[in-house]
Parts: sequence; C-alpha cells; structure tokens
Amino acid sequence: MSDDARSTTEITLLGRSYAIACPPNEEAELKRTARYLDRAMHGIHSRGKVLDAEKIAIMAALNITHELLQVQDEKRAGDESLAELSQRLERALGEVPQR
Repeated sequence: MSDDARSTTEITLLGRSYAIACPPNEEAELKRTARYLDRAMHGIHSRGKVLDAEKIAIMAALNITHELLQVQDEKRAGDESLAELSQRLERALGEVPQR
C-alpha cells in the first residue's frame, strides 16, 4: 500500500474529530469541505430541534444536496440559454450579406 493510500487528515464536525483517508494533494479541499459541512451541521444544531448527531448529519446532507441540485439546475438552464443564444447568433450571422 502506498503512503498516499494511508494518509489521513483530521477534520472536526460538531466538535468531534475524525481521521479521514485522503491523499496529501486533496487535503486542503477536504478541510474546506469539512468546514462547510460543520457550519451546516452547527446551523441545524443551533435551531435546537434536532440533537442527535446522526440526524443532524443527515439533515445537513439533505440541505447540501438540495443546494447542489439547485445549482446544477441553474447551470443547466444557463447552458441551454447560452446554446439558444449561440444558435440565434449563428442564424443572424448567416443572414448577413457577404462582401
């Protein structure tokens, strides 16, 4: 097993530490991701309705997944709009008389 396969990075979620297997070149992104998840979990926890860490993690995962799907839908709509504009531009340019 290579050293990269055994490398772990320490993250903290809701005050609990976890050692996560992670290649060294991905450590910064893992920590950034963990901070985002930790903030989401703290937000749910601070509302006081959900106290179980597992349920908090599930709610945070659902919220983050919802955000991701919204962004993907917006990107898809933007891509479609851009493609439509590009087609319109191509048609318009095709109608311009050549000199």
